[in-house]
Amino acid sequence: MIISKDGYIVTNNHVIDGAERLEVTLNDNRTFNATVIGADPTTDLALIKIDENDLPVIPMGDSDALKVGEWVLAVGNPFGLTSTVTTGIVSAKARSISSATNGRRMGIESYIQTDAAVNPGNSGGALVNLNGELVGINTAIYSQTGNYAGYSFAIPTSIVTKIATDLKQYGTVQRAILGISFYELDAKLAKEKGITKVNDGLYVGAVSDRSAAMEAGIKEGDVITAINDVPTHNSSQLMEQINRFRPGDKITVTYVRDNKVYKTPVTLYNNQGSTKITQASSVTDLGCAFKKLSDETKRQLNISSGLQVTGLKDGKFKDAGIKDGFIILDINNARVTSQEDVEKIYNSIVKSDDYDHVMFITGIYPTGKKVYYAVDLSD
Repeated sequence: MIISKDGYIVTNNHVIDGAERLEVTLNDNRTFNATVIGADPTTDLALIKIDENDLPVIPMGDSDALKVGEWVLAVGNPFGLTSTVTTGIVSAKARSISSATNGRRMGIESYIQTDAAVNPGNSGGALVNLNGELVGINTAIYSQTGNYAGYSFAIPTSIVTKIATDLKQYGTVQRAILGISFYELDAKLAKEKGITKVNDGLYVGAVSDRSAAMEAGIKEGDVITAINDVPTHNSSQLMEQINRFRPGDKITVTYVRDNKVYKTPVTLYNNQGSTKITQASSVTDLGCAFKKLSDETKRQLNISSGLQVTGLKDGKFKDAGIKDGFIILDINNARVTSQEDVEKIYNSIVKSDDYDHVMFITGIYPTGKKVYYAVDLSD
């Protein structure tokens, strides 16, 4: 999906993930090599760029204004058929599809559900309204066969625009965290907790330490019913609202406590409990190179595998106290035998939404001394 005249394109992360080379073919059959500007597995979005100017750009629509029952068009290249257009209606907004994937979370879930026919090859294609404005990026289908079975899902432009802007400006997503765990309120939970003021919302089960919610005075037992006066009847609606903002942004949370309605201003934090901008990072921030162990070294140390740290310089490893020659046996309980193993683990840690971004390393020095290190990967 071309979003700027100078060659920025939005697609799904799963379309480009693991690719060694990217090639973009336009409708006029011109072909360009593309570079990855940034990717976000959590929302399954990626921003890539081709070196070209004066490209046609799809106009951005307002997914918030989209209504259930409205006609939409899905554009893509299913089964290699170029520029295929299908039509359907909006069946739901802020839809979660974990229940349709046997409980497997699909990252931030707040999809537009339609019955427009979407098949393999449609991923990353446009979902447009009848004015030809982009309202979503086609991302997933619900199917037991892998092909269209009546349900398709698109990421709304309210999320796409924010993620693409972050990737363009910072190379990584600036993700705001409210800092709560919650349950969707239902009749059983409401009766159990004596809640009569509302029938739905997000029941706060716990508030994280050093979080935006704790700072704002939100407590366990509160029921969040709106963000900036936009109702949050379920978890998908809450996630869609919070995902529009960056750390440091201020929002208004409406909640029910003791069957009374309250509003409170909240300054959102990142997952490190601050409003600091997150910088794009890479495995080079560790500040070293790696080399495979010789069979002789493995025999001497009586180990079956490992990876040796070499060429240590200023970086995360040195800050943690690791010295040249240290042999890594495992990271976060996963065995490592190559630099690719380290890169894979590093990327999974820094791209996760977990509060702590830490490498727990077990290793051994050539003297035979076994050592444990905790490497902080947060900014």
